[in-house]
Amino acid sequence: MFNTARMALLAALFAGAGPAFAADFVEPPVVEEAPPPVAYEQPAEFGGWYIRGDIDYHWSKFRGGDYITYGVAPQNPGKFDTGKLDGAFSAGGGVGYQIDEHFRTDLTLDWMSKSKFRGSTNGFCGPQQTPCTSVDTSSYSALLLLANAYVDIGTWHGITPYVGAGIGGAWVKWDELHNVDSDGSFDHSGGKGWRFAYAAMAGASYCLTDRVKLDVGYRFSHINGGKMFDYASLPNVGPGYDKGINVHEVRGGLRYQFGRSDCAPPPEPYVPEPEPVYTK
Repeated sequence: MFNTARMALLAALFAGAGPAFAADFVEPPVVEEAPPPVAYEQPAEFGGWYIRGDIDYHWSKFRGGDYITYGVAPQNPGKFDTGKLDGAFSAGGGVGYQIDEHFRTDLTLDWMSKSKFRGSTNGFCGPQQTPCTSVDTSSYSALLLLANAYVDIGTWHGITPYVGAGIGGAWVKWDELHNVDSDGSFDHSGGKGWRFAYAAMAGASYCLTDRVKLDVGYRFSHINGGKMFDYASLPNVGPGYDKGINVHEVRGGLRYQFGRSDCAPPPEPYVPEPEPVYTK
């Protein structure tokens, strides 16, 4: 009987310990290591330096002129009764910086080719000092230097409208003024020098490539008055000063962006691979 009870106790112990031993022999689950993180290259920062080149056709408006005449009275003021400037071409370039998607600034230098001038003045001619009208011809050219700031309103289908303003100076050169009246023909040497200038512009750019834009627009420039011609002993007239020049320009050109442009397609967003989920 003792053996029987002993055998029953041993059987009970093995029965309880069996699952524990079985668990010790079960292989642990294989845990795969997470893949290394995918290297994500940060896209180039938007904006940066750009260069530009432009050509235009402009119309200049002569805002009048004054001069001094020497006669019986030592200094009689005179003025142009009429004055008209022809249209002309110009070309220029510049360097700028795109600050963000909406703001940029640049420095531009434009050479305005000669605009022919034709005007008239009324005075007195001959020994009897009878009233007469003279015809005056000349031309002017200018070098316009401006620091500009722009607001790019937004981009739709590659087209970006903008507005801007500029401030700077103009180096103006008047050619020899040729004066003809009933007393004869007289020449005055032209004036030249730097003057204050400012501008306002509006236009739109269009993406040709991911870095090149076509820029088309209008610019209004005002050049302050200055010396137009010098004194001439015959007919005892001069110097003369113009009252300023307004310039209306239709412009076209190209801009090349060195940094990332809004013409470039946006980078694809990085979506990390999901980490493996392990169940017990």
